[in-house]
Amino acid sequence: QVHLVESGGGLVQPGGSLRLSCGSSSFNFDTYAIGWFRQAPGKEREEVSCISSSDGSTRYADSVKGRFTISRDHVKNTVYLQMDSLKPEDTAVYYCGTDPLFDCSHYYPSSFLTSWGPGSQVTVSS
Repeated sequence: QVHLVESGGGLVQPGGSLRLSCGSSSFNFDTYAIGWFRQAPGKEREEVSCISSSDGSTRYADSVKGRFTISRDHVKNTVYLQMDSLKPEDTAVYYCGTDPLFDCSHYYPSSFLTSWGPGSQVTVSS
């Protein structure tokens, strides 16, 4: 199991930006695809974005396309989620997750992933 940690959440006004980071101090997840998921109160955890390990290909949920950008820094062993033009409906706890078999070429339910960070709260409100 890989121990992941998210950071960068907070309170922001609609239209604002935040950048989330996902890292691990104990494991080099360079060969793992990483997914960003979010869970709003009373809703299921849903995938927001995914970045592969091999060619850096990415995938985005329709609800965030054009507003969110996922990237990874192999040197810093960190995956980022840049969130722009934030909306109140983006309010949720954001998690990064992975699994040795997880990849961005297929859709997996969140239950498939075996390693998660503790989550980072993002609140979009005026």
